[in-house]
Amino acid sequence: MSRDEMRAGDTDRQAVADRLKTALDEGRLDLHEYDERLQQTYAARTFGDLDSLVTDLPGTVPVQQSRVEPYEPPAAPLAASGAGDMRRPGGPPFLASYGGVVLLCFLIWGASCLASGDFIYPWPFWMLIPLLLGVLGRWGKRDR
Repeated sequence: MSRDEMRAGDTDRQAVADRLKTALDEGRLDLHEYDERLQQTYAARTFGDLDSLVTDLPGTVPVQQSRVEPYEPPAAPLAASGAGDMRRPGGPPFLASYGGVVLLCFLIWGASCLASGDFIYPWPFWMLIPLLLGVLGRWGKRDR
């Protein structure tokens, strides 16, 4: 009896499935072909059936030559900072973004006053309330 006629075991099928997964990751198989071959792998009875599924695939590519980037978990956050703390050098990030919005509102209000020739109700002052509350909130956190 030749090797091709011998019955394959579950570990042999798993080894072929792993090799097919590697070929998929390397871009040698598309997802549809991988799925078909995987189904045939688990239905295979002999080594000949298994060998026919991987004969057109080259050997495994070493990690150093692979185009697939190995997974690296993200760096752990600093233990000193809180979960929602967004401190950056140069001040709180909301100050620049929301402060720009408030400035733009004041410019629009000023242009409207100049264009109409009247003093219009100063509605941009309402935009200062969330900005001031944010600044005071950040200032209060620094004391702790």
